[in-house]
Amino acid sequence: MRNGCKSVKSLLFSRSSFSSRIPAHLSFPMALITEQLSPNHWLCYDLEWVEKPNTSIFTAVYWQQQERIFGSATGRGTTWFVQMPKIQAALRHYRRGGLFGRLVQDSYLYTGLKRTRSFAELALLQELRRAGVRVPRPLAAQVERKGLCYRADILTEYIEGATSLLDLLKQRALTDAECASVALEIAKMHKACVNHTDLNIHNILLDKEGLVWLIDFDKCYKSSAKGWRQANLKRLERSFLKESKKQPLFWQPKNFTQFLSYYDQYLSC
Repeated sequence: MRNGCKSVKSLLFSRSSFSSRIPAHLSFPMALITEQLSPNHWLCYDLEWVEKPNTSIFTAVYWQQQERIFGSATGRGTTWFVQMPKIQAALRHYRRGGLFGRLVQDSYLYTGLKRTRSFAELALLQELRRAGVRVPRPLAAQVERKGLCYRADILTEYIEGATSLLDLLKQRALTDAECASVALEIAKMHKACVNHTDLNIHNILLDKEGLVWLIDFDKCYKSSAKGWRQANLKRLERSFLKESKKQPLFWQPKNFTQFLSYYDQYLSC
């Protein structure tokens, strides 16, 4: 198996752009600062990237007034891409999906600050970066409680020039090196014991230098159990199959077999 590890690593490190970005990516994240603004309102932020935070930075209106919005994406709600003083960021307000989301759009039961959606996602992103997994920098989050419920927002790093795996496969097939890179990031995430409960080809990005990023860690969590790893991979495979039925993709089931081969080698290294 060590020979297998050497072969897939040589495949990755043959690309000069991969090694050139490692030092910046693995820079050790600063501790997140938690600040209580009132008995029911909290902020959490990385002081290296967010100076003098206030509640206005979690509203689209503020960034519109500053003329700092440069894009958006829609899902359950709108994610706004904003130019902060030091970094480009993605601003997201937490909203519910499904049938229940039509009745209660953005309120969640409060069971403790660390368990809130935004604070939990911010902390998990920081842990993943410390483990060397390529995920967006956690920048800031807020939680505002009202009675038994709360609302939440989060700011994370915007990955410039990134394309989802889905959009890339609409244009061309993955190279062997790209396939190995996707397997590497997922294996690193699993070695860090993080269960990505919504792992799909929308949440895997390749940037303009060909580096792989994993995104959207809402409701994800750490677990010492093992069974969820295979559930993650099965969910990812289903997303390939589902999207390939909707539209032509440069993808075949044998490509997933190749991906699993790389993944198994990385996981055992």
